[in-house]
Amino acid sequence: MSEPTTPVALASGSFLLGGDLPVTRLGYGTMQLTGPGVWGDPADPDEAVRVLRRTAELGVNFIDTADAYGPFTADLLLRKALHPYADDLVIATKAGFTRPAPGVWVPVGRPEYLRQQVELSLRHLGVERIDLLQLHRIDPKLPVAEQVGELAALQSEGKIRHIGLSEVTVAEIEEASRTATIVSVQNRFNLADRASEAVLDYCEARGLGFIPWFPLATGALAGTDSPLTRIAIEHDAAPSQLALAWLLRRSPSMLPIPGTSSVAHLEENTAAAAIHLTDEQFQSLEAAAA
Repeated sequence: MSEPTTPVALASGSFLLGGDLPVTRLGYGTMQLTGPGVWGDPADPDEAVRVLRRTAELGVNFIDTADAYGPFTADLLLRKALHPYADDLVIATKAGFTRPAPGVWVPVGRPEYLRQQVELSLRHLGVERIDLLQLHRIDPKLPVAEQVGELAALQSEGKIRHIGLSEVTVAEIEEASRTATIVSVQNRFNLADRASEAVLDYCEARGLGFIPWFPLATGALAGTDSPLTRIAIEHDAAPSQLALAWLLRRSPSMLPIPGTSSVAHLEENTAAAAIHLTDEQFQSLEAAAA
């Protein structure tokens, strides 16, 4: 009888989100579990459910979603696939966009809208408290304190455990932190796009989780004779797996959430947790990206 194998996602290590929620550093994002334009149902809802259930089998216990994905399509699939949830599953969601049409995203930070969306997320996810509620975008038409203040009010009512931000600058994190305790930031970041480097360094220095969205992008770095491709061959891995391994190596605060609508692709992404880059390989990728 063979010994049970350790779920591969655990090889990515763990991060204590908000000081009390341990999560696998390699998580999963649900945005691709929708139709074109992040709108409506996916082409294969049954495969979407299989993907979500497979995340649990692979040891992923950090899932990122948003009310805007569908809208609510991803949340309802998540509930169908995994509810009742495992005790250690951490669900992060977001509020602050309205979706008038496929591919259209309009930031709305009015307190009454944020409250409505949090209440709907609680209902659609089937939970009494949201582990991590991220302000999906700061609405430029309203003071940051009004938007984050409403999330803090919901937190005091026991409906939100922790508060995070998305697509923000260091100055905006500091402004929001004057109203509530911020535990995470979700900004676009990958091997080919490191515009949020200063935000990542800020988060690492202060123990905040940094959740890079669009983590698999490699751009021209995946060319035939590129360092990324050469190192991928050395590891018998795909360039996208190396991109994830680089993120995990880049900072202990890094919590990549690659998304996919395919079980096979999910398994490939999650296998990146076990890829360990040497110092030379990491520096080679760093130099190529620069």
